[in-house]
Amino acid sequence: MKKFIPLIVILAVIVILGGSFIGMYNGLVSMDTEVQNAYSNIESQMQRRGDLIPNLVSTVKGYAAHEEEVLTSIADARAKLAGAGSVQELENADNQLSSALSRLLVVVEKYPDLKANENFQALMDELSGTENRIAVARKDYNDTVKEYNKAIKQFPKNFVASIFGFESAEFFRADEGAKEVPKVDFGK
Repeated sequence: MKKFIPLIVILAVIVILGGSFIGMYNGLVSMDTEVQNAYSNIESQMQRRGDLIPNLVSTVKGYAAHEEEVLTSIADARAKLAGAGSVQELENADNQLSSALSRLLVVVEKYPDLKANENFQALMDELSGTENRIAVARKDYNDTVKEYNKAIKQFPKNFVASIFGFESAEFFRADEGAKEVPKVDFGK
């Protein structure tokens, strides 16, 4: 019986280490899935915004037919957003769409009747709510990425992460232009 004690101890250590290894792996898989889910939530909210934009554009078209350049840039940006395949592409398309929407709002200022239109106001309220949801989804995504990236770099999970190819996730970053204070000109 005494000669089996070292074997039992070795087996117990192997079982404990194996269980820890499996637990770390499963934890990293869960965190990776959370990152993908958070990214999907951003895409979902951006899709919602993208779905609102054609209605907004058609409402504006009736009032601002000669503002074709702005409406075209919105359509182009929306198409790029729909075709984005990575965090970087999604960021770039989102920034382009936000810029185009900002130009649209400048156009809207020229048409007081449009601002008073109930359909336009309802669409703007929906768009505003969606922008808030996108901001929350981005924050949630970045919080999830932070926790995931920390986990794959901390000892001993970094060994499990490197063995199974877990890589750092990309943060969703603000556009460089977002750091600048916008210039507002109320002169006509």
